[in-house]
Amino acid sequence: MFRRAITVALVFTMLASLLGCTVWGEHKPTVWTDITGGESLEKVFWHEVQAKHWSDLETRLAPNFVLSIPTGTFDRAAAIEHFKQLDLHDYSLGELQSQLNGNTYTVTYLLSVRGEIHAKSIPPATFRSMSVWQRQVREQWVMLAHSATPLSKSDDSGK
Repeated sequence: MFRRAITVALVFTMLASLLGCTVWGEHKPTVWTDITGGESLEKVFWHEVQAKHWSDLETRLAPNFVLSIPTGTFDRAAAIEHFKQLDLHDYSLGELQSQLNGNTYTVTYLLSVRGEIHAKSIPPATFRSMSVWQRQVREQWVMLAHSATPLSKSDDSGK
């Protein structure tokens, strides 16, 4: 009788743990308090761009922030205006790699976007992206730099 109760309890515990893994999916960070590393910094950043949370986003860009994209290199003010012109309908991050060095993360990834910029449709595109984040006073993370280069067709075969 005792052995049967232990077996039933063990089976119940195993089933409960399996359900916990499959019913509740991975927690996707969407706010700055969800940050656990370089990957979540990028996920929250792009969520904020898509949601157009400009005041929150601006506090996360360092005073000396630099944006480097195919159309040019931009300081913080110009970069903010660039981001404000984006209307992201959909985006995804892939092949994320994050390196921590002291209080700085360097994060590389593929960024796929669909949406509009300056009210003109952006053809679906994938960019090889890199961001540098640094932990500042009061444990707040700020982005120092971001770059994005379009992925060429030849890059698709050599991943």
